[in-house]
Amino acid sequence: MFDIGIGEIMLLAVLGLLVFGPERLPKAAADAARMLKQVRGMAANARQDLADSAGVDMGGTLDAVKSLGDLHPRKLASSLFADDPEPTARPVLPASGQPSATADPSRPAFDPDAT
Repeated sequence: MFDIGIGEIMLLAVLGLLVFGPERLPKAAADAARMLKQVRGMAANARQDLADSAGVDMGGTLDAVKSLGDLHPRKLASSLFADDPEPTARPVLPASGQPSATADPSRPAFDPDAT
């Protein structure tokens, strides 16, 4: 998230030890963690208040965002190169362009004139 390596963390720890001293460092770290927890709580409450006042259902929005995870390149590549891919059977349309009676009713009819 912040792209901080182990060397930077060590430098911050030594700097914190020098600034606060060994007696006050644990209390300062606990206070910082408590403040971070409060800020996160305030942000969550503000997001919920905004969603409530706008009348937006955030559950559907979060589900839509999570479904975008299926489009991640790594997941797409793994599904393409899987040993046992899921079959994607599509109904074959007759020459008239109209779906047959055995076609999947959940899929819309294909209209060759519309494309």
